[in-house]
Amino acid sequence: MPDSSAARVVAQLRAAGCVYAEDEAEILMASARTPHELGTMLQRRVEGLPLEHIVGWAAFHGLRIKVAPGVFVPRLRTEFLVLQAAAILRSSAGSPAGPPAGAVLDLCCGSGAIAAALAVEFPGLKIHAADIDPVAVACAAENLAPFGGRPHCGDLFDPLPPEQRGRITLITANAPYVPTNDIAFMPQEARVFEPDAALNGGADGLDIQRRIAAAAPEWLAPGGCLVVETSPAQADASVAILKAHGFRARMSHSDEMDGTVVVGRL
Repeated sequence: MPDSSAARVVAQLRAAGCVYAEDEAEILMASARTPHELGTMLQRRVEGLPLEHIVGWAAFHGLRIKVAPGVFVPRLRTEFLVLQAAAILRSSAGSPAGPPAGAVLDLCCGSGAIAAALAVEFPGLKIHAADIDPVAVACAAENLAPFGGRPHCGDLFDPLPPEQRGRITLITANAPYVPTNDIAFMPQEARVFEPDAALNGGADGLDIQRRIAAAAPEWLAPGGCLVVETSPAQADASVAILKAHGFRARMSHSDEMDGTVVVGRL
């Protein structure tokens, strides 16, 4: 498409308030099969729909993760959680050539982005993922199918196979952690087009973390780890929650990725 067309797309995106207008224009123009489709996609973006819902995928940890309208879009900050989880799995691997022992569980998995990223890094890794939203689980099923991952639909640990109890090496959780009253101040892309269940963490944002920390010990193998995403303002409280349920816990933060996680080990 001519540069003049690209310039017009960038100009419209910038006028609509898109911070990364050039990058978004490149993605839209590469995804559209016809000028008419580009016009439709551009109009939807100008109206505020998330770019990822328009093109059907999100960039995450070097992967293209399928997302559908209404599904939580994985953020760059969550790649920091992947890095922390990968370091734990390397330390628990039975041998340098083989996958880590046990299984990994990605709770509140959304599109399954975390699980897919770990599956790429550790071929043969046994993966389970769970989310309460059936639309998200359908996306996770597609994203995890190449790796043999098993997605489950239900509330936290409820849908998991009982035989996994006490056998999971690592649980990752990007559980909703936005305080209820703060959702109104989130960008439109999130508060309008992503499900409340993927954002709303209760009065202080940590209700789901409390439930996960309380139940995780019975699902983890001895010495197993729980890694949860949180915010800098909530990190001390997240550490305290994990410690209250028998974990040795620490916080880790990346300024570069704007990511904060709490790692707990039984």
